[in-house]
Amino acid sequence: MRVTGLRSASFRLTWVIIVCLAGCARRLPEPESLPRPLAPINYTIQAGAFAIQDNAIRFTERLREHGMDAYYFIAEDTLFKVRFGDFTTRSDAEQTARNLVNEGTIDAFYIVQPELRSSADIPEKTKDLRRHLVHTAMRFIGCPYRYGGVSENGFDCSGLTMTIYRLNGLNLPRVSLDQYRLGRRVSLAQLQPGDLVFFRTTGNDAITHVGIYTGKGNFIHAPGKGKFVRTASLSEPYFEERYAGARNCLD
Repeated sequence: MRVTGLRSASFRLTWVIIVCLAGCARRLPEPESLPRPLAPINYTIQAGAFAIQDNAIRFTERLREHGMDAYYFIAEDTLFKVRFGDFTTRSDAEQTARNLVNEGTIDAFYIVQPELRSSADIPEKTKDLRRHLVHTAMRFIGCPYRYGGVSENGFDCSGLTMTIYRLNGLNLPRVSLDQYRLGRRVSLAQLQPGDLVFFRTTGNDAITHVGIYTGKGNFIHAPGKGKFVRTASLSEPYFEERYAGARNCLD
């Protein structure tokens, strides 16, 4: 009877522990963010090359009115060019582009072929990707800021980082909070060029600002209304006080 009692007590204790653990598991706080891989862009349509920025802006807006996820950028030849779409195959991209030509929405196009074939290719090209991300970001210095857009007279902060990553074949989402949920968290000491740095600028816990780290404590960002894309230092008091962390989306 004593043995039976001990077994019974042991069973009850085990059951209590299981129930407690199950209940506690439901109450555990969610991780700050679950790392999600950054997918490469597939085939993209490029259409239009403009010497005047305003013309690229208007063309981008027209494409967006047609439901295209369009964005413009400054190319190496200093022309403003426009890209849109993420198509699984070249034939899908070409068919969409031909339809737009027939409709009179675009005049000419060419298909941008991806350098990254899958997420597995990203780690192999990380060193080059980091260098290219920073090089691309530098081209945007001096562009005007515009809240909520990647086309209307300039860039907002997350529109800038989205464009920089997409030009390098990486499908970064549009909103800063969604960008913050990607990749893995890295400390200040672990920061590498091309990582994303985030800030809370409204006095609460919301992620409201993002830039791209360029090395040596500096980053490039679109600072705010009436200002231009520029470099800044993480050690500046304003950014130091509002720093929310960084994400490595590459390796």
